[in-house]
Amino acid sequence: MHTEAWPVVGHEAVIHALARDLAAQRLRHAYLFTGPAAIGKHTLAIAFAQAIQCEAPGAPCGHCRTCQLIAQQRHPGVHVLLPEVSGKIIKTAKIRIETVRDLIRQFALKPMEGARRVALLVDFENANAESANALLKTLEEPPGAGILIVTAASPEALLPTIVSRCEHVALRLLPVAQVQAALQERWQAPAAQAELLAQLSGGRLGWAVEMLQDGAALERRTQHLDTLQTLRSANRRERFNYAESMREDRDTVVEALGLWLTWWRDALLLVHGSRAAITNLDRAAELRTSAAKLDPNSAMRFVEQLLGTLQALNQNANLRLALEALLLQLP
Repeated sequence: MHTEAWPVVGHEAVIHALARDLAAQRLRHAYLFTGPAAIGKHTLAIAFAQAIQCEAPGAPCGHCRTCQLIAQQRHPGVHVLLPEVSGKIIKTAKIRIETVRDLIRQFALKPMEGARRVALLVDFENANAESANALLKTLEEPPGAGILIVTAASPEALLPTIVSRCEHVALRLLPVAQVQAALQERWQAPAAQAELLAQLSGGRLGWAVEMLQDGAALERRTQHLDTLQTLRSANRRERFNYAESMREDRDTVVEALGLWLTWWRDALLLVHGSRAAITNLDRAAELRTSAAKLDPNSAMRFVEQLLGTLQALNQNANLRLALEALLLQLP
């Protein structure tokens, strides 16, 4: 088994198990990869599809015509279904029944190239009930030469009957040190930047790489954390003015609140004298100064309010009102 050839960082135990199935020619008809966003589910699924179809058996070589076509999503025997994202202010991702039926129709055909057909359904938690039931029917009566690969945030986000008919593969967060090393070795990130992004990622390599490749991402982070400090000393009118200015920019607010959450987590760690590493390494001095003045109870209440606001926004709550309610509790 050539597990070191897989173009995936980390997840060694998972790759070893998949390679073992390949080597023994005992592939299941369906696999479910679960884990947090940007942890590597899609990368692993594409690598697995390459390994199944690769001209050199045992591992994805990455160089043959088959591997390259799969990487470009142009291989006739590998079908990829991505959620459709719509909306200008409130973006929603959906997997429609029509696209699922079309994929299943192609999946059931005899392979034109390669020994098998492979279908990859990405982020299937975005499927509606009709789409989920259509997939379930295929799982109950799978084509002999077909392999389904489904990715989702968690098994709880899918129908239990779908989960039970798949080989469940749970991906875990990577060690921060492994993320840092990968950023330096594979993406040539400077050491200080790699260390910061690795800490911020919480073990999500995909997120760290996206931040590294987005030239404005770290600048936006600085602005969001600076705004947090400004709002902490602002009066009620100034806080409401901020909420009003952001009332049509849901994505920016969600991004900001996620970053605020990391700051407050760090502050609470320092307040309680925890030995755990803080996330915002470049803000260590500011965090220590703030932590010395924080009331732990009010800080914890705000973190709970912050988590509740993020959940409400995910359920399309009124952006301005949710932000106003949150800022009223800001210590």
